[in-house]
Amino acid sequence: MKPPVHHEQGPAATLPVGSPAAVRGYLRLLARRHRGAFSAVVGLHAVATAAGLVGPWVLGTLVESLATGTAESTITVAVAWYLLALMVQSALTWWSRLRGAVLGERVLADLREDFLVRSVALPTGVLERAGTGDLVSRGTTDIDRLDKSVREAAPELAVALVSLLVVFGALVVTSPLLALTTLIGLPLLLVSSRWYFRRAPQSYRHESAGYAAVSSVLAETVDAGRTVEALRLGGHRVRLTDRKQAQWLAWERYTLWLRSVWFPTIDAAYTLAVLGPLALGGLFALKGWITVGQLTTGVLYAQAMVSPVDRILRWYDELQIGQASLARLVGVHEVPRARSDDEVRPSGRRVEARDVRFGYREGADVLHGISLDVAPGSRVALVGPSGAGKSTLGRLLAGIYAPGRGSVTLGGAALSRMPAERVRAEVALVNQEHHVFVGTLRDNLRLASPGADDAELRRALDAVDAGAWVDALPAGLDTEVGSGGTALTPPQAQQLALARLVLADPHTLVLDEATSLLDPRAARHLERSLSRVLEGRTVIAIAHRLHTAHDADVIAVVEDGRISEYGSHPELVAAGGPYAALWRSWRDER
Repeated sequence: MKPPVHHEQGPAATLPVGSPAAVRGYLRLLARRHRGAFSAVVGLHAVATAAGLVGPWVLGTLVESLATGTAESTITVAVAWYLLALMVQSALTWWSRLRGAVLGERVLADLREDFLVRSVALPTGVLERAGTGDLVSRGTTDIDRLDKSVREAAPELAVALVSLLVVFGALVVTSPLLALTTLIGLPLLLVSSRWYFRRAPQSYRHESAGYAAVSSVLAETVDAGRTVEALRLGGHRVRLTDRKQAQWLAWERYTLWLRSVWFPTIDAAYTLAVLGPLALGGLFALKGWITVGQLTTGVLYAQAMVSPVDRILRWYDELQIGQASLARLVGVHEVPRARSDDEVRPSGRRVEARDVRFGYREGADVLHGISLDVAPGSRVALVGPSGAGKSTLGRLLAGIYAPGRGSVTLGGAALSRMPAERVRAEVALVNQEHHVFVGTLRDNLRLASPGADDAELRRALDAVDAGAWVDALPAGLDTEVGSGGTALTPPQAQQLALARLVLADPHTLVLDEATSLLDPRAARHLERSLSRVLEGRTVIAIAHRLHTAHDADVIAVVEDGRISEYGSHPELVAAGGPYAALWRSWRDER
């Protein structure tokens, strides 16, 4: 069976997948963090395995003594030793598995925490380009797949390796000849495993990427459900989903076929590993090269080796799935971090764009040589027709995207080279996407200012004209909102986002249709209220309602990715150019 053709498209190709070296490095980091607990698990099971060797040795000794006659007391002592060893082995095995489960939980918690911390710190532009599907898939599906690998596969694999080494060592001590006979099935085992493991890791990675693509398409369809329905795109989205599912299922079937070939082959190798000592060992005993007691003990040891070898291979197969998922989680760590040295610390509040060019795809710029100088404390309005590049320019000025060519600086420092935390402390972007998190209204507000008291929260709500409807909630600031709580209307969610903005208190704001969900009269009233709160701050507003442009200090008209006009409202109206035409059209529509 040939592997499917891999189609690397969309978000799956945007966020990187960790290289083998990166995965090994992260595993070493986890091993250092938990070396004490890991050593305890391995040590406990080594002692448990050694205790398990007593039983076959006792049985072999007993069989040997039966040939010459043995006393009843000897049998009683042998049974006592056997039972004691069995109890010790059972107790230590239970303890080691318990410690292994606890270790797995701690490692899994580390994985989740590391992924979450790094995901939150990703540059916003990376997240916007990647979309939510791939990142959500890594944080859910890949973590779930790692669950079994971390909780069970890794501890079981370590335990099985220790068991195999201890049992084989005991077999060599018992009879080197018998130890050699157990290796009869080794060539078949090595050849089949090499065949499998050369194909499996990459196949599992493609399978994970395929599932991420399905998740991304489904998430996009759900998010844009109303648009899909309005434009009658249901059939197209269904076909796209079916195609992505077909690609994913093709890789699922291929990995299943790999396992269906490999598992029976290794079962045959296990059978040979036991038949070799039994058949050849009997011949060695007839020749007098080994004793009957050695044969008994050796065959039992050979049988005991099958279980750890089987666990090693089967759990290693599970680790292949886990390794593919871990590579996707580690890949988030390989997104370049912004530099945080002194040369990227802003020395002022002036925002400047110099000959900026930017495109979402290579060779297809949407902004062409834009230059803009925004003085501290000024209000700049970006206006122009839909699709002209206003929102893209706003995201560049907010540090969300990095320019393809040219520079965007704040206080002389390149925004694209600042850590995300510093950029967000200096510049805030507010657009139409407003999120209400599960919790109380107070908790939602304190996301922007954790130390704010109720008086500060009330002032922020009043500043955005939200005080009245908050007072009308069942428990005021203590009202549970978000999923499962009191549902806020889109305009209320927008006001909540603006109240967070007031609490965050940045010195520079980029507003992209920040009041679009309010009716024109309410939006106008809110903007006047905000103007008093935002006095002295730099405001860059992407204006679709031109009264926002009317109030600005300066207006930049964006057309076809270029600034075609620049000046105050009276100047541009008097010039009779594109802005004047927009203004007249907007006034006539009102």
